Amino acid sequence: MTIDLFAGIPVRDYAAAVAWYERLLGAPPSFLPNDTEAVWELAGHRYVFIEVRPAHAGHAMHTLFVGDFDARLSDIAGRGLEPVQRETYDNGVRKATFRDPDGNEIGFGGGPV
Repeated sequence: MTIDLFAGIPVRDYAAAVAWYERLLGAPPSFLPNDTEAVWELAGHRYVFIEVRPAHAGHAMHTLFVGDFDARLSDIAGRGLEPVQRETYDNGVRKATFRDPDGNEIGFGGGPV
Protein backbone atom coordinates (compact mmCIF):
# COMPACT_ATOMS: atom_id res chain seq x y z
CA MET A 1 0.00 0.00 0.00
CA THR A 2 1.29 3.45 -0.93
CA ILE A 3 0.43 6.45 1.19
CA ASP A 4 1.21 9.97 0.03
CA LEU A 5 1.50 12.73 2.65
CA PHE A 6 0.75 16.35 1.68
CA ALA A 7 1.43 18.78 4.55
CA GLY A 8 -0.20 22.15 3.87
CA ILE A 9 1.07 25.60 4.74
CA PRO A 10 -1.37 28.51 4.36
CA VAL A 11 0.22 31.75 3.14
CA ARG A 12 -0.85 35.27 2.22
CA ASP A 13 1.56 36.20 -0.60
CA TYR A 14 2.19 33.45 -3.16
CA ALA A 15 5.32 34.93 -4.76
CA ALA A 16 6.98 35.77 -1.44
CA ALA A 17 6.19 32.32 -0.04
CA VAL A 18 7.49 30.46 -3.11
CA ALA A 19 10.75 32.44 -2.97
CA TRP A 20 11.17 31.80 0.77
CA TYR A 21 10.47 28.06 0.53
CA GLU A 22 12.83 27.75 -2.44
CA ARG A 23 15.55 29.18 -0.19
CA LEU A 24 14.58 26.94 2.74
CA LEU A 25 14.27 23.74 0.72
CA GLY A 26 17.00 24.48 -1.83
CA ALA A 27 14.90 23.86 -4.93
CA PRO A 28 11.99 25.22 -6.93
CA PRO A 29 8.61 23.56 -6.46
CA SER A 30 8.28 20.02 -7.77
CA PHE A 31 5.00 20.99 -9.38
CA LEU A 32 2.43 23.77 -9.50
CA PRO A 33 -1.12 22.39 -9.43
CA ASN A 34 -2.73 25.82 -9.98
CA ASP A 35 -2.12 29.57 -9.53
CA THR A 36 -2.43 29.48 -5.72
CA GLU A 37 -0.44 26.36 -4.78
CA ALA A 38 3.16 25.16 -5.03
CA VAL A 39 4.31 21.67 -4.01
CA TRP A 40 7.76 20.37 -3.00
CA GLU A 41 8.46 16.65 -2.83
CA LEU A 42 10.75 16.11 0.16
CA ALA A 43 11.08 12.33 -0.28
CA GLY A 44 9.13 9.65 -2.05
CA HIS A 45 5.43 10.29 -1.51
CA ARG A 46 6.10 13.02 1.09
CA TYR A 47 5.25 16.59 0.13
CA VAL A 48 4.84 20.04 1.62
CA PHE A 49 2.73 22.58 -0.18
CA ILE A 50 1.88 26.22 0.17
CA GLU A 51 -1.59 27.49 -0.63
CA VAL A 52 -2.85 31.05 -0.64
CA ARG A 53 -5.33 31.09 2.24
CA PRO A 54 -4.85 34.49 3.93
CA ALA A 55 -7.34 33.87 6.74
CA HIS A 56 -5.35 30.83 7.86
CA ALA A 57 -1.79 32.03 7.16
CA GLY A 58 0.74 31.75 9.95
CA HIS A 59 -0.71 28.77 11.82
CA ALA A 60 1.21 25.80 10.33
CA MET A 61 3.67 23.85 12.47
CA HIS A 62 5.68 21.11 10.74
CA THR A 63 8.91 19.36 11.71
CA LEU A 64 11.06 17.30 9.36
CA PHE A 65 13.44 14.86 11.04
CA VAL A 66 16.55 14.55 8.87
CA GLY A 67 19.69 12.45 8.95
CA ASP A 68 21.91 15.27 7.69
CA PHE A 69 20.90 17.89 10.27
CA ASP A 70 24.17 19.87 10.44
CA ALA A 71 24.80 19.83 6.69
CA ARG A 72 21.20 20.82 5.97
CA LEU A 73 21.33 23.79 8.36
CA SER A 74 24.62 24.85 6.81
CA ASP A 75 23.11 24.67 3.32
CA ILE A 76 20.08 26.69 4.41
CA ALA A 77 22.34 29.32 6.02
CA GLY A 78 24.25 29.52 2.73
CA ARG A 79 20.96 30.49 1.09
CA GLY A 80 20.47 33.31 3.61
CA LEU A 81 18.08 31.84 6.18
CA GLU A 82 18.77 31.26 9.86
CA PRO A 83 16.58 29.49 12.41
CA VAL A 84 14.70 31.65 14.89
CA GLN A 85 15.18 29.02 17.57
CA ARG A 86 17.56 26.13 18.27
CA GLU A 87 16.90 23.50 20.91
CA THR A 88 18.61 20.40 22.24
CA TYR A 89 16.37 18.08 24.21
CA ASP A 90 17.46 16.03 27.23
CA ASN A 91 17.94 12.96 25.00
CA GLY A 92 20.29 14.89 22.69
CA VAL A 93 17.81 15.32 19.84
CA ARG A 94 18.25 18.71 18.19
CA LYS A 95 15.72 21.01 16.55
CA ALA A 96 16.04 24.21 14.53
CA THR A 97 12.88 26.20 13.86
CA PHE A 98 12.42 28.58 10.94
CA ARG A 99 9.50 30.97 10.43
CA ASP A 100 8.29 31.96 6.99
CA PRO A 101 7.11 35.54 6.25
CA ASP A 102 3.63 34.67 7.58
CA GLY A 103 4.90 33.12 10.82
CA ASN A 104 4.40 29.46 9.86
CA GLU A 105 6.91 27.27 11.72
CA ILE A 106 9.03 24.77 9.83
CA GLY A 107 11.40 22.82 12.02
CA PHE A 108 14.24 20.46 11.23
CA GLY A 109 15.08 17.82 13.79
CA GLY A 110 18.20 15.72 14.01
CA GLY A 111 19.62 12.98 16.17
CA PRO A 112 22.15 13.54 18.94
CA VAL A 113 25.66 14.59 17.96
